Amino acid sequence: MRLLLVEDDTRIARFVARGLQEQSYAVDVVGNGDDALYQVEINDYDVVILDVMIPGKDGFETCRGIRALGKRMPVLMLTARDAVDDRISGLDAGADDYLIKPFEFGELLARLRALLRRPRDLQPARILLGDLELDTGSQTVKRGSRSIALTAKEYALLEYLARNANRVVGRTEIAEHVWDESFDPFSNLIEVYVNRLRRKLGEKNGAPVLQTRRGSGYILCVASEEDSAGHRKSADSSTARHSRKPHA
Repeated sequence: MRLLLVEDDTRIARFVARGLQEQSYAVDVVGNGDDALYQVEINDYDVVILDVMIPGKDGFETCRGIRALGKRMPVLMLTARDAVDDRISGLDAGADDYLIKPFEFGELLARLRALLRRPRDLQPARILLGDLELDTGSQTVKRGSRSIALTAKEYALLEYLARNANRVVGRTEIAEHVWDESFDPFSNLIEVYVNRLRRKLGEKNGAPVLQTRRGSGYILCVASEEDSAGHRKSADSSTARHSRKPHA
């Protein structure tokens, strides 16, 4: 998931961005409302974390600007103001949630997970694909009873593919949601991580298979037992034909 953090306090921005990156989020950071609106207009973010007290356009005005652009991603507002009127102003400006500073980082993560689970985005907390299970809260992955150890970026890529299972996802879309703005579109990083995931996931009948669609992108799909059985039957028939000895 790719987030935009709008925070002018560099110390807080570094702390929050580093913590989010350790939790497999890709994070872009800006320090004012104008830059935030520019980034939102050119990038497809999954969540915006928006401080109220920023230079130029404040958080309320920036949030209204985001909605005026037609962007519907969740917006989580951060503020040192704890007055009820300020919280109401933030929600009326189009924010989805409000977090008062200072806050525990664990609560920030929990609120992000809650926002991403909202029906509008169809983001379940637990993703099940055949025998593959992703727990987005603990960021753990299992295949059957076997736990699969993934790096933060491997997990982020797998989660995005799993949330878009049975659909071909292109390189550009992956880069926009799994990497931040420093990603080099000419690098082969995506291919490297896809190959790592493919090795770690393994392949077996009736289980999710990570496929490459040449010229289009990648798809995480579940081969049905019926398809697998048909494939095996066809292969067995072919083997039998080739192994049959000719009559004398």
